[in-house]
Amino acid sequence: MAGPTAHPPDVARSSAADWGLLLIRLTFGLLMAGHGAQKLFGLFGGGGLAATGRAFEALGYRPGAVFAAIGGLSETLGGLGLAMGFLTPLAAAALIGMMINAMVTVTAAHGLWETDGGVEYSVCISAVALGIALIGPGRWAVDRFFRWASGGWAAGAFALGLGGVGAAITLNL
Repeated sequence: MAGPTAHPPDVARSSAADWGLLLIRLTFGLLMAGHGAQKLFGLFGGGGLAATGRAFEALGYRPGAVFAAIGGLSETLGGLGLAMGFLTPLAAAALIGMMINAMVTVTAAHGLWETDGGVEYSVCISAVALGIALIGPGRWAVDRFFRWASGGWAAGAFALGLGGVGAAITLNL
């Protein structure tokens, strides 16, 4: 007579939380990467680098094309990083910094709600990026092999701090 079948430990099983976090990372990250690709390459109905550069120049960023490239790369690489769960705190910082710039230069003067041109959208992006850094990218992430894979206060502080410093530098150039 055979003995009882051993079940793998709970740690080896994926949970609904693992899959839910993956869903959030993929959806949010790929949409942000697409948003950056609109700026950089004119994909998905975007204006491309030349048009985005002119828009950035009108906001006071000079040279506009350089800042448009930085913004587009921040959104594209930050989004891809979150989608893959790769260098998660750094990816979150890129998006947070970009959104701080958007809030200060474009949306803050219009209040909270997006319908009035306000900060609602940028706050949501920043909160999701920071939340992922705090929680960690989860089981289905490239970062699972690194110490920041579990998220935590240090990862969140890094993302928020670096994003804030990057935004402050950009806004003062």
